[in-house]
Amino acid sequence: MKINKLEPQKALNPAYKKFKPSRADIDGFSAKLQDCINAINLVDSRNESEEHLKSPISKFLSSTFYSENEINTKERIDLAIYLGKDATSDVGVLIEAKKPSNRTEFPTEKQLNKKAFQEMLLYYLRERVDYKNNNIKHLIITNGFEWFFFNASDFYNLFYKNSELIKEYKAFRDGLKDTIKNELFYNEIAKKYIEKVEDTLPFVYLDFRNKEVSKFKDKELVNIYKLFSDVHLLGKSFGNDSNQLNKAFYNELLHIIGLEEVKESGKKIIQRKKNKEADYGPLLENAIFTLEDKDYLIKVKNIPNSEEKSFTVGLELCLTWVNRILFLKLLESQLRSYNNDSPEYKFLNSEFIPGFDALNEMFFSALAKPIKERHQRYAEKFKYIPYLNSSLFEKSELEDLTFDITALMDEEMEVFSSTVLKNSNGKKQTGKLNTLEYLFKFLDAYDFSADASVEINDKQQNKTLINASVLGLIFEKINGYKDGSFYTPGTITMFMCKETLRKSVVQKFKEEITETIETFEDVIDYCNTFFKKEDRKKFNEVVNSIRICDPAVGSGHFLVSALNEMIVIKSELGILGDEDGKKLPCTIEIDNDEIYISDADGELFSYNRKDPQSLKIQKAIFHEKETLIENCLFGVDINPNSVNICRLRLWIELLKNAYYTDEGELQTLPNIDINIKCGNSLISKFKLNDSLKSAFKSKEITFSVEDYKQAVKDYKTTNSKTKKREIEDIISTIKNNLKSSLDNKEKEKVSKALGEYQNEEQRQNNLIAFGETIKKAEKDKLKKLKIKAEQAKKQKEEILNNAIYRHAFEWRFEFPEVLDDDGNFTGFDVIIGNPPYIQLQKMGTASDALQTLGYETFARTGDIYSLFYELGYNVLKEKGLLTFITSNKWMRAAYGESLRKFFADKTNPEILIDFGGTQIFDTATVDTNILMFSRDKNRQQTLACTIKEKMLNNLSDYFRQFAVKSNFISSGSWIILNDVEQNIKTKIETIGTPLKDWNIKINYGIKTGYNEAFIIDGIKRKELIEEDPKSAEIIRPILRGRDIKRYGYDFADIWIINTHNGIKEKNIKRVEIDDYPAVKKYLNQFYLQLEKRTDKGDTPYNLRNCAYITDFSNQKIVWGEISDRTKFSIELDGKYMNEATTFLMVGDNLLYLVSYLNSKLSEYFFSKIGTTTGVGTVRWKKFTIEQLYVPKVSIALLEQFEKITLEIIEYIKNDKNYSVLSDQIDKLIYKIFNFSEEEIEFIEIQ
Repeated sequence: MKINKLEPQKALNPAYKKFKPSRADIDGFSAKLQDCINAINLVDSRNESEEHLKSPISKFLSSTFYSENEINTKERIDLAIYLGKDATSDVGVLIEAKKPSNRTEFPTEKQLNKKAFQEMLLYYLRERVDYKNNNIKHLIITNGFEWFFFNASDFYNLFYKNSELIKEYKAFRDGLKDTIKNELFYNEIAKKYIEKVEDTLPFVYLDFRNKEVSKFKDKELVNIYKLFSDVHLLGKSFGNDSNQLNKAFYNELLHIIGLEEVKESGKKIIQRKKNKEADYGPLLENAIFTLEDKDYLIKVKNIPNSEEKSFTVGLELCLTWVNRILFLKLLESQLRSYNNDSPEYKFLNSEFIPGFDALNEMFFSALAKPIKERHQRYAEKFKYIPYLNSSLFEKSELEDLTFDITALMDEEMEVFSSTVLKNSNGKKQTGKLNTLEYLFKFLDAYDFSADASVEINDKQQNKTLINASVLGLIFEKINGYKDGSFYTPGTITMFMCKETLRKSVVQKFKEEITETIETFEDVIDYCNTFFKKEDRKKFNEVVNSIRICDPAVGSGHFLVSALNEMIVIKSELGILGDEDGKKLPCTIEIDNDEIYISDADGELFSYNRKDPQSLKIQKAIFHEKETLIENCLFGVDINPNSVNICRLRLWIELLKNAYYTDEGELQTLPNIDINIKCGNSLISKFKLNDSLKSAFKSKEITFSVEDYKQAVKDYKTTNSKTKKREIEDIISTIKNNLKSSLDNKEKEKVSKALGEYQNEEQRQNNLIAFGETIKKAEKDKLKKLKIKAEQAKKQKEEILNNAIYRHAFEWRFEFPEVLDDDGNFTGFDVIIGNPPYIQLQKMGTASDALQTLGYETFARTGDIYSLFYELGYNVLKEKGLLTFITSNKWMRAAYGESLRKFFADKTNPEILIDFGGTQIFDTATVDTNILMFSRDKNRQQTLACTIKEKMLNNLSDYFRQFAVKSNFISSGSWIILNDVEQNIKTKIETIGTPLKDWNIKINYGIKTGYNEAFIIDGIKRKELIEEDPKSAEIIRPILRGRDIKRYGYDFADIWIINTHNGIKEKNIKRVEIDDYPAVKKYLNQFYLQLEKRTDKGDTPYNLRNCAYITDFSNQKIVWGEISDRTKFSIELDGKYMNEATTFLMVGDNLLYLVSYLNSKLSEYFFSKIGTTTGVGTVRWKKFTIEQLYVPKVSIALLEQFEKITLEIIEYIKNDKNYSVLSDQIDKLIYKIFNFSEEEIEFIEIQ
């Protein structure tokens, strides 16, 4: 029969295939595996029971990879590897063991459907269905000699998703069959369902019966080692994980540059390293000294003069140099792997590059010049250094204004205290090293190699691998030094690109090939029905026409992930071909944010310059990447360092597949820098619908739209520096003329408006001169024309003079690839990224300027990412897709109302994933979500899910499994609910009344404007009262958020000096400070700060106006804004609350309301509508509290709630446990809403 047996290497994750275990690790593993097999042999020879098999297998597993995992039985399961250290954690691997002599029940390669497999299916369903364990990774059936490995995702797809099987299993489990014996399940249920999928279920089979472990070849041993590893079986990360920062590399690189990472206001930022004494060794200190000593800063006009100017300029220079050096380290590793590790290609060392002068010569006299054009002085020295044709090795504008790396002094610097470097004795290096020598030695201590051909690392020193993705993470962090960067994990960028780009491909094929296409599988099937080269070429052109843009591109992470996904899409469609148009004989997949190419046997591809077939594949992938980068990928960022780093990352992606030409030279890199531009994405002088027709027909512009497009195309492909500069001049001329033409149109608009006003004014003056009366309608018309003229003039002056337009980005014409033949802006197919998160109210004047630009989603209390959503929508083409990961606050916060309305009214939200309190960014406490929408009519069919734990490694599977269809059609809070939750919500909203419609008032605590003066402790209160007893009248007790508990509080002896400002409407006079001399004397020490307050009362001593000051003396419900659970208390003693952390509620039925607010239902429902802090706590804000639905109950029931609440308060006073009373309240509430048992159980679990 047909089987789906996989070779071990085909089952392994591609990134892990590349991992090289050490010889010692392989030898140790092999010995322990052989010990296990020997022990099994002994058990078998003695004919002992199956129970005796478990011990050697368990011992083998725990002594190799699973010392930190519980390995034990679970109920009837023979063995299980748990995800944690004890059996309270989920099971990750299920193991079914049989005696070697029990051939009847044990599967064979050609017949899986035996009792052992049927038992395994039963145990899997119990875990998956009954225990709701979605963390199972693998399943193993073994007799100690033979091992069958199954991936749990295949069991999920073939068994768990089979509704008929699940239905039959549940009927058997619940005793609805004629027997509850397992044999019924094996013979009448499992057997028939296994039979249906037996030929398609993938598995790996190992057999150690006829061969000792030591007799296997290295390649086989490595695959066996990896197959048993926790990386494979449990999905644990390993050293080459692009989602994890290599802190040792990162921190030492910062040290060499002259930077350090510190924590400030809860986030990590990078700053200039503080040294106890002058140290000019670090690159940054060296650069800053040179800038200041030689007065270079005067020449830099585009960076404002400030204390930070030298740091900003110095850092940009250093990053330029470090970027080049890191790129060269990757190049060096690549060349060495292509050339059998020949020493001629090891050039980043102090012997070859003894100083900054020599390094500069390599930059500009070798790498920047074709080999044949190099000066004879350098020809011999740099003969092994290729020409790259990259603007990375052209002087930057800043270097032209200031200096290149030759201006740095030849200094020494202290070696990092936690350095990776070792001295000749193998101890940690100490002391000082020449800076450049230090940098070279530091880089050489890591492995940048792309070589996949070596199976075992036989070197004594096992270097840590640093790949391009890890470098990308480091670039992103260094680049975000001001605000603390949020590096998006590779699993997130991969998921977002996969979901978005596959939908975009479907849309493209639907538009350009056939309307019958509905899914990506349809596209695969369609492409597979064609086999001619011209068909593949046509399909490639369709994919290549997709335009993708990241408007806040940062280090380019999303564009790199998009590039990888586009390559894989082409591979899956079967349209990847070589230069002759023949299909490539390989499979390509993404793992760990990298693409991996495998041959038909599952072996990783490694370029061999002497193998023609290898060259064809390498060449094809290089040019595919080149085509996609040139045609499909675009980015914008306001930070020039980001732009340079993004370009660098794209060059690195090309470098990975660089190849030698027939002339023996490395293929040059294209000029891809033109697709990544510097500017403020949110600000443009010109509108997207401004016509360019007249501009291209004007006398000033002698070029057509087609000429503009061709110039950009020529720029990307030219290898000549001279030709490149000529094309740059042409492009610059076209853009300047377009700007002038559009500026002239603006001037004409102002002139026209002014002319219309002046003409009408003159006409009316003439009528008056002849004694005629001007009608009211005519006067109104003149007023309107005057306002229109003034507004046009003001708008034009703002555009010309406002500093914010200094970095304006003109989407209208910067990317000719999204202009049609008439120059109309058509838009991008995909907008994707992780826009910045900055509160608009913290942006000062920049926020004021953004407010004038007409963004519908602007909210003063909101965040800048809202504007990026709107910007993204604006630059999308019709039915184009936008996918962002941002803070999830917009889903429920008040400031998100305009954004929610925008999404509901103007877009079709397709995917929404709320990560809730699950932290995605390691260095930032931000709760996030992913939203994908199309620029289309809202279909009200959003696939949405909430992720409550870190499921990043199988995000696609999790989303497919748990996504529910949701209907988001309003500006109200967007809440993701499953079927049970939908039922609960419906009942709550049907029976309950929103709290905002009750007779209650909610207010903040009291605001002082300067707590350091007005908030005092009990000791200071006592002193003031002893000095003047009258002081007691205005010193009131205060509660902070942390003091408030459920139904009670812990008073911390904190007090407020309540020098209130009175309430005129209630005839309450303000506190006269002269009546309280002791208090005035105390406050006088803070007088300057009190006077500076913007929210003071009539005098600096008085608090700001507070219209609800009397509410503090009344019965009230109080709570802190930030809490991990419901903590509402009744306050009866006239205590005040601190504004920053607390709220108070006054009104009717407070005893009932406090019991409802503290209930499990309230806590559950608030978790759905409330916002979170990012550190596991919830914000109990007024806006969301008012959205809670509370049922209005009968007087009898009201009295029952009040009675229980008062009892709880008494219990708390007597320090008694009141959980039974809380349960009574919960049960009463469940009864009011008529919740089912399932609904109650769901709420209780939450």
